[in-house]
Amino acid sequence: MRKIIYPILGIAMIGAAIAYHASQQPIGAVPPAVLPGESPPITTVENKPSVQSAVTAPVSLPQTVPAITSDSNPAATVAIAETTTTEADTTYKQAMENLLSPLSSHEQRRAALKQLNDAGKLDQAIAELQQQAANDPANAVYPTALGQALLEKARSMGDSNFPDKAIFAMQAVKSFDSALQIDPSNWEARFTKTVVMSHYPADLNKGQEVVDQFTQLINQQETLPPQPQFATTYVLLGDQYLKLGKEDYALATWQAGAALFPGDSTLHKRLTQPASK
Repeated sequence: MRKIIYPILGIAMIGAAIAYHASQQPIGAVPPAVLPGESPPITTVENKPSVQSAVTAPVSLPQTVPAITSDSNPAATVAIAETTTTEADTTYKQAMENLLSPLSSHEQRRAALKQLNDAGKLDQAIAELQQQAANDPANAVYPTALGQALLEKARSMGDSNFPDKAIFAMQAVKSFDSALQIDPSNWEARFTKTVVMSHYPADLNKGQEVVDQFTQLINQQETLPPQPQFATTYVLLGDQYLKLGKEDYALATWQAGAALFPGDSTLHKRLTQPASK
C-alpha cells in the first residue's frame, strides 16, 4: 500500500509541475504518435484574443495589524478588530472568486490557493467547496476547485504527515474524476489529475495512460482560447515519453511545443539539455 501511495505524496514535485510558468503564446496540437525520424507536424493557429487582460490580478494579503496594548483606547481596539475581520473576509472572498472564475488562468488559481493557505483559510475554502459541490452536483467547477484545494493542502503539509498527505491527494484525484464525469472537456481537472498520475511509479503501468491523457489535452487545447499553461502540456508529455524510453517521441513533442512557444525557457532547456528518464 505504501508503495502505491508514495508517488502521490511527492506533492512538492507535483506542485512545482502544476505551478510551472508557461509562455503566453497561442498553441496547437501534436499528434499522439510522432514517428521517429520525421519532423513533427506543426499546426499554425490564428491569433486569438487573450483572456489574461480580463482577469484581475490576485489580491495581496492584508498587512499585519499593530498590536493593541492595555493602554489602548477600547473604541479604537474594537474599530481595528472590525477592520481586520473585514479585510480578512474580503481577502477570502476575492481569493475564492479568483479560484472559481472561468476567466482565471491556471496560475492565478494556484496563486489564489496559496493565498488562502497563507491566510489560514484553506480549510474553510475546502469545506465551502465541498458544500457547493453537494448543492450543485451538475457543476464541474466545484469538484475541480475542490481537487486543487485538496492538493494545495497536501502540498503544504510536512513530510512527517505522510498518511494525511496521501489521504488528501487521493481525495483530490477522486474529486477530479467527479468533475470529469460531469464535464469530460474540463481541462483543469484532466490536466491536474494527469500531472498527479505522471508521478506514479513505473510498476503501476500508468505510463501509456498518462501519454493518452496529455495527448487528449493537447488536442483539446486547439479548441480553447490560448492560455499560458498550455505549453506545460508539451513539456510534460515529452517528459513522459522519455520515461517510457521513447526519446524520439519526446524530442518531437518538445520541438512541436517550441515551435508554438518559441520563448518558453523550459521547452528550450528540454531541447538543449533533455531531462534524464
